[in-house]
Amino acid sequence: MTPDDVQCTSQERAVLDLIDPDELVELTCTLVNTAGENPGGTEERTARALEHAASERGLRARSDVVAPGRPNVDVDLPVGRPVSDGPGLLFLGHSDVVPAGPGWTRQPYSAQVDNDRLYGRGATDMKGGLAAVVIAMSALRRSAVELSGPVRLSSTVDEEDLGLGIRHLTARGLGRDFRGCIVAEPTDLQTVIACRGDAYLEVEITGVPAHSGRPADGRNAIDAAAALLTLVKQDHEKHTRVTDPLLGSPTWNVGKIEGGRATSMVAPSCHVWLDRRLMPGEDPEQIVSELRHAVAEAGITGDGISVDIDITMSMPGFRTDGDHELVTTVHAAVADVGGAASIGGWTAACDGGFIARDHAVPTVVMGPGGLNDQAHQVDESVSIRELTQAARAYTLAALRLLSR
Repeated sequence: MTPDDVQCTSQERAVLDLIDPDELVELTCTLVNTAGENPGGTEERTARALEHAASERGLRARSDVVAPGRPNVDVDLPVGRPVSDGPGLLFLGHSDVVPAGPGWTRQPYSAQVDNDRLYGRGATDMKGGLAAVVIAMSALRRSAVELSGPVRLSSTVDEEDLGLGIRHLTARGLGRDFRGCIVAEPTDLQTVIACRGDAYLEVEITGVPAHSGRPADGRNAIDAAAALLTLVKQDHEKHTRVTDPLLGSPTWNVGKIEGGRATSMVAPSCHVWLDRRLMPGEDPEQIVSELRHAVAEAGITGDGISVDIDITMSMPGFRTDGDHELVTTVHAAVADVGGAASIGGWTAACDGGFIARDHAVPTVVMGPGGLNDQAHQVDESVSIRELTQAARAYTLAALRLLSR
C-alpha cells in the first residue's frame, strides 16, 4: 500500500509521505543485530543503537541506567519545533529479547530480508515495533504540523524477565501528563484494549529427612508439594468455569519443580515455581494469602512440614473502555492504513499495565508481528508490509490525538 491509498487528509498524507519503508527495514535490521538476550541482561547495545538512531533523526534521546549495563531509553519529540505543553502521547517498548535457542535455519542476530519477511530474533518481539515508532516520530519531526503535546517513546530493559526497567520508570515517574499510551508489542495490528497481568510465585517446602526404608520417620516435602499442586489445579479449574470475553480466565501453570536429595532418602525439601496469570485488578498478595489458607486448611503444613511462598515478579493487567478516544483513534488509524483492524484482548502480559495502574494513563497495545506465531519462536520474522503499516498508523494516531 502506498501513502496515496491511505484514507486520510491531505495534511496527514503529507506527513505519511515522509515515511520511507526502506529506512524502516534498515533500522529494524540494525536493532535485531544488536541482540540483547534476557535472561542475561545484555540490552546495552540495543539501547545505544536506539539512542543513535533517534539522535541522527533529530529526536532527543536520553538514557536512564536501571542496573549496570542496562539503561532505559527515552526518545522525545519535538526538538526545536513548536509544540504546545498539553498532554502528550506515550509509546512504550522494550529493548530485550528472549534467548534465540537452538533450531534456527538462519542466523538469529544477522537480520535477513526474504520477500515480505524480515527474519531475526526480536523482529516481531519487539525490535520491529521500536523501529516503527522511531520512524513515525521522525516523520512527525520533519513535518510542519504543530501538535498540542509532545510524543515520547520509552524503551525499558528486562521486560522478558523480572521487569526491572518498567518498575524503575514507574518509580521515577513520567514527568508529565499523557493522553494515552500505545504499547508497540506485536498484535498483528489489532488494537488490544485489555491485558492479563502475571505473577511469579516460588514455593519452598521443607520436610524432615529419613531413611527410605523407614519413610514414616520423616516428612516428605515432595508429597507435600504434590498435595499443594492439587490445590493449585483445583483453583485453576474453578476459574476456567467463568470466562471474560476478552481475557478468558485467571490461570495457573507449574513451570518448574526441584526436590529431594537421593532416591534412598525421604525428601527434606522441594521447590516449586508457579506462574499465575492475573485479571485486571487482581492482587498477587491476596492470591498468596488465599493459597496459604488453603494449604493450612488441607492439613499440608504442620507435623514437620512447612511451606513458604514468595512473589518474585508481578505485572498488573489493565482494561481500557472500548469507547475511549485512544481506542477509537488507534483502531481507525490502523483501518485507514489498510491494516486488518480489530479490537480485542490479550491473554499475555506487558509493561503497559504499570502505566495504566500507576499513572492512570489510558493504554492500548498495537504493533506489527504475531504474538502467538512469531514471538519467541525459532526463525522469528515480521512482515515488512505490516511494519510499514504500523509506522503509518502510529503517525496518524499521534496526529489525530494531538491535533491543534
